[in-house]
Amino acid sequence: MSMKDEVEIFKLEHLLRELKKKEGRGTELISLYIPAGRPISDVMSVLRQEYSTAQNIKDRTTRHHVLEALTSIMQRLKLLPKTPPNGLIVFCGYVASDVPGKERMEVHLIEPPEKLKTWLYRCDSVFHVEILEEMIKERDTYGLIVLDRSEAVFGILRGRSIRILKRITSGVPGKHRAGGQSARRFERVIEQLVHEFYKRIGEYANRLFLELQDLKGVIIGGPGPTKEEFVKGDYLHYELKDKILGVVDTGYSGEEGIYELVKRSVDIVKGVRLFEEKKVFQEFMHHIARDTGLATYGEKEVRLALQMAAVDKLLLSEQLNKYHVKAKCPNCTYKFELTIEGEVSVVKCPKCGFQADIEFKEHIIEELGRMAKDTGAKVFILSDETEEGKILRRTFGGVAAVLRFRI
Repeated sequence: MSMKDEVEIFKLEHLLRELKKKEGRGTELISLYIPAGRPISDVMSVLRQEYSTAQNIKDRTTRHHVLEALTSIMQRLKLLPKTPPNGLIVFCGYVASDVPGKERMEVHLIEPPEKLKTWLYRCDSVFHVEILEEMIKERDTYGLIVLDRSEAVFGILRGRSIRILKRITSGVPGKHRAGGQSARRFERVIEQLVHEFYKRIGEYANRLFLELQDLKGVIIGGPGPTKEEFVKGDYLHYELKDKILGVVDTGYSGEEGIYELVKRSVDIVKGVRLFEEKKVFQEFMHHIARDTGLATYGEKEVRLALQMAAVDKLLLSEQLNKYHVKAKCPNCTYKFELTIEGEVSVVKCPKCGFQADIEFKEHIIEELGRMAKDTGAKVFILSDETEEGKILRRTFGGVAAVLRFRI
């Protein structure tokens, strides 16, 4: 993914998580999806009709909230000469708080990451985020099979996630040591059992992978020659056989073999987020281990490197829950900046201890991502689902960088 995608997708995912928690007092939260190419005048016409209909709502507070939300949306749309290239999504309405009567109006205008084809106007007690959620979820999927003569394991790789789907065993006995005719007969029995096992593997693969809409390919691995025997035989559906991207040697079978297969498939499956993250993290660790001076970590150190335009690749943990805050003290007028943990709404002045007014607050991933964009650095947001993501968060505080030059 490009740097822009990484940061923009994070912002959307973060916003979606927040929107899904929000509820209206009644059916007064508006979700509006405007397809690419739809004239703003058409949308305004529909909203004016909805405004007219909303005047008949019996509950006075709900009626007032819906009318205000519609007015707010129309005022914003008037400022647009035309619908953005990918369309537009609007979430607007009075969001309920813990205190009745203290509802707060929120408006979110989002240009989706790809062309929107769906029109939707919905007034409900929740925001309808399903269409946007579908747009940003990882789609490219790869089928994984690891096998030997005793067992086979099936999994899928999607984005940064590896999922084990099924494990089956063969029941094929080990090699017979007796000589003579009985040994040859026993070998024939074993070969027949292996053939039946391969057929079962093919049937499971067909069942598990053929229905996957975004299946890009299948990778098959395992120790020894078993995998080649399976691939050469006519056990897979022709559609899956055409999608075999590689046959890979692994030291292990079973679930451990699936994870080894993924590690050994870097050159086969290029462009998948998981591999991009592994590669850049290995580069970072290479510089740390050899003390080359071309890697740094920690928020303070990385922020300084970004200010000096020294960062080539910025690594951030998806689990970071920090915000960069600009505040001013109403008592002594002192202005200051700091990083806070979580959604804190109150900060104290470091000079006089008085409660300061927060003038600006931005998630640290968005802030550092923007600084990276301004200096042409690439951004990688690592998931906690991966080993590299966990190490980045636990060992390096979730913020690290590969540098262009030594500082």
